[in-house]
Amino acid sequence: MYYEASDFLATADPDTLCQIARTRELTREYFHCSYHDAQKKRAILQELFGGIGENVCIDTPFHCDHGKNIFLGNDIIIGMNCTFVDNSRIRIGNRVLIASNVQLYTSSHPILPQERLVPDWKEKNTTFFRTYARPIEIKDNAWIGGGSILLAGVTIGENSVIGAGSVVNRSIPANCVAVGNPCKVVRRFT
Repeated sequence: MYYEASDFLATADPDTLCQIARTRELTREYFHCSYHDAQKKRAILQELFGGIGENVCIDTPFHCDHGKNIFLGNDIIIGMNCTFVDNSRIRIGNRVLIASNVQLYTSSHPILPQERLVPDWKEKNTTFFRTYARPIEIKDNAWIGGGSILLAGVTIGENSVIGAGSVVNRSIPANCVAVGNPCKVVRRFT
């Protein structure tokens, strides 16, 4: 894969680190909220996310890096122990089910060491590695099975189901069931 300098993110600059620290504070506060304090939980999520619809239920613990890159529609359930690495946009449509232990990774690193590693990184006041990010989208009515992993740049089509434990490294079309590592379509429906 060919990369432009603009493809890479600044992951250790002061503004980014400050945003991540605030996100960690908010997710910790959300974790410690009373299960029944819907008003406080909603206020935390509104501050945490870039956008949030109605009737959104996120179980704890929940982890993310920035929060502001996550946009949620209406009628969403996110199970416990989910991790959203949101260096790029994560957009989740309406009526989506995300089971426990699901991981969404918008960021990745180049495969080749000469592209991944930064020479003289200490002098450049950066990290020793390069990171790039691609958005993830989960369209309306999708269901992501427990323990699934969605990688950078994938889209899950409308009404589709991702089987538990799948690793999704390519986009999945609408109206299908897809499972496995790597995740592949095993059934289509209308």
